[in-house]
Amino acid sequence: MPDEDDLAHMRAALAVASRGLGNTWPNPAVGCVLVKDGRVIARGWTQPGGRPHAETQALDRAGQAARGATAYVTLEPCSHHGRTAPCCDALIQAGITRVVCAMRDPDSRVDGRGFARLRSAGIAVEEGLLGAEARRAQAGFLRRVTQGLPMVTLKLASTLDGRIATATGESRWITGPEARREVHAARARHDVVLVGSGTALADDPELTVRALGLPSPPRVVFDSRLRTPLTTRLVTTARETPTWLVTGPGHRPAALAPYLAAGVEVITAPRGDGGLDARAALQALAQRGVTRVFAEGGAALAAGLLRARLVQRILWFHAAGVMGSEGFPAIGPLGLAQLAQMPRYSRVASRALGADSLSEYEED
Repeated sequence: MPDEDDLAHMRAALAVASRGLGNTWPNPAVGCVLVKDGRVIARGWTQPGGRPHAETQALDRAGQAARGATAYVTLEPCSHHGRTAPCCDALIQAGITRVVCAMRDPDSRVDGRGFARLRSAGIAVEEGLLGAEARRAQAGFLRRVTQGLPMVTLKLASTLDGRIATATGESRWITGPEARREVHAARARHDVVLVGSGTALADDPELTVRALGLPSPPRVVFDSRLRTPLTTRLVTTARETPTWLVTGPGHRPAALAPYLAAGVEVITAPRGDGGLDARAALQALAQRGVTRVFAEGGAALAAGLLRARLVQRILWFHAAGVMGSEGFPAIGPLGLAQLAQMPRYSRVASRALGADSLSEYEED
C-alpha cells in the first residue's frame, strides 16, 4: 500500500507538471517536488520551450537545502546530454538521497538509464507511483515517442442532436460564454490547434487564446487543395500567431508564394481519399515536435480523423437545444456498415458550463 505522504507529494508533482502542457513540446511537461523532513522545500516544472527541466528548476530553488531530500518526479530523469546536462547528474550532485518517480521514459536515450545511473550513485529509486495518472498526462509525448504521432483531442460544440449550424450556415454562437472560455483554456493546453479548410472558409476563425493571459499555440489548417483564402485571419495574422498550412504535393511555386509571403509555414503531406492522408499529415506534425493536437473541426476533418482511428480524446460541448435534421451535423460520414465498426469511447468526466454541458471521452 503506497504511503499517504508519498501519494500527496506525487499528486503535487503531477499538478505542477500540468502547468507546462502546451508549451514544452517537443519535451514532456514534467513536475518535480523536493521534500525534506516531511516538508516541501521546492517545486519545479518544465519551462516553455522544454528547458530548463523540472528537476533543475526545483534544485535551483532549493539550493543547499536539497542535500538529503527526496525528489518526487513525474517522469524518469533524463540521462543523456542534449542542450542541457542530464537531470540525473544534477540530482546526484545536489545530494538527493531518494527519488520517487511515476513512470519510466520510453525515449530510447533514457528508458531505464536514468534510474540505473541514480541507483549506481547510491540513491534509492522507487518507480510507478501514480503511474496511470502520469501516463495519461504524458499521452502526447508517449504517443510521439512510441508511434511517431501526436495525441489528438477532438473538440465538438453542438446542439443536443449533434448539429453545428443551421441549414443557412448560421453557427455563432451555439454555446455560451462559459463553454467558449473553456475552449480557450483547452487550446492553451495543446501544442497546436487544427481545423480543416472548410472551417477556414466558412467561419474565418482566429483560433487564438483570448481573455486568459496565456500564449496562443500555432494554428494548423489541413488544406489539400489550397482553398484557404489569403484574406482569412489565419493568414493575415500569421506573423503574430504562427499558422501552418498542411497541403498536398505538386502545387506550383507561384500558388504557394503568397502564403509564404504572409508568414505562413507550408508543410507537404501525401493525399488520401478526397483530401490529405490524415495519418501522414499528423506524422508530419510529429516530426516538427508536436505532441498534442486540438482539432476543432469541421465535420469533414472530424470524420477523417475518426475513420482513421486517430482521435484519442473527445471534448463534446452541448448546448441545451435542438436544431433538427436540416442542420449541419458535427461529424461527416464515417461509412460504417456495422455497429462493430463504430469508434467507441469511455466517458471520463462531465460537468455543467453555464447553460451548456461538457462531456469528456477517452478512447477505449
